[in-house]
Amino acid sequence: MKYSVCIFLIFGLLSCNKEEIKRPDSWRGLRLPAHFPMAEKELIPVTQAGFELGRKLFYDPILSRDNTISCGSCHIQGSAFTHHGHDVSHGIDDRLGKRNAPAVQNLLWQKNYFWDGGVNNLDLIAINPIQNHLEMDETLSNVLEKLNKNGAYKASFKNAFGSDKISTATFLNAISQFMEMLISDHSRYDLYVTGKGTLTSVEIEGLQLFKQKCGSCHLGDLFSDNSFRNNGLKNSFSFDKGRYEISLKDIDIGKFKVPSLRNVALTAPYMHDGSLGNLEGVLNHYALNVKDSPTLDPILKQNGRLGIQLSTSDKIKIIAFLNTMTDTEFVNNPAFAEQ
Repeated sequence: MKYSVCIFLIFGLLSCNKEEIKRPDSWRGLRLPAHFPMAEKELIPVTQAGFELGRKLFYDPILSRDNTISCGSCHIQGSAFTHHGHDVSHGIDDRLGKRNAPAVQNLLWQKNYFWDGGVNNLDLIAINPIQNHLEMDETLSNVLEKLNKNGAYKASFKNAFGSDKISTATFLNAISQFMEMLISDHSRYDLYVTGKGTLTSVEIEGLQLFKQKCGSCHLGDLFSDNSFRNNGLKNSFSFDKGRYEISLKDIDIGKFKVPSLRNVALTAPYMHDGSLGNLEGVLNHYALNVKDSPTLDPILKQNGRLGIQLSTSDKIKIIAFLNTMTDTEFVNNPAFAEQ
């Protein structure tokens, strides 16, 4: 998804409207996993009314130009809030984007968002798909006009923020409250590392292999170092230059954000363009199909060899481990579902 808003304008809008947000005491529902590292982002105070309003907005196609596409259309709970089975996002008028829909989970621990890192503020995430021509193709002013004409929404905003005047700040903050709560930390892997569960011997071997072969990029309990890397998927980037489209630095051509691998068994297809359909294909790429280019990550080009050495047995064990990161509680939590 391409970053398509003027960040300075939006920060101005938020700044001008801060006084309109009245935040009651934080809702007890927000919890931070003890085994996670320190969050990258400052906590947005969450209230029950704000969370429920944000959930309603997340699933409401009123945010799109023709009222057909919601955030939840491309970020489906059962697939860890990705668009399972779709290589790229499908937007308004069945327009196709150019990138795979990223998982919406554990956002507090990310420095920036989207494959190119074009947004670094949780409150600004929703603006990108709303204004993107290929996704919702709407404007913030039109969204606010529609919401302010809706009596039910005006009542919900008054309940959450103390005023029925719906502003840019309160609208974005409500969605952020919902997305902030999308914390996935209860997989079998989590139970294992917190001493509350076990893994099989094959899964433990897979974990050790994963740390050895993949852990440089997919680091720690969040399984991402939040960096941008060229992983050798392509050797030509005329269609999508990745991080370069934000930084305009040649060293960033072909680099994309390292995604977290939490719930990875549920989020196929893989890579920024959704070109790899299963986990076997992902590991085969790293073992056999890495393509060289000037910005290829050095990890994938060592001792005159491209890629990562992986035997058939290694792949089987690593995939067994990757399956332990599926958080069934998260993807089935009714609190996160469309109401």
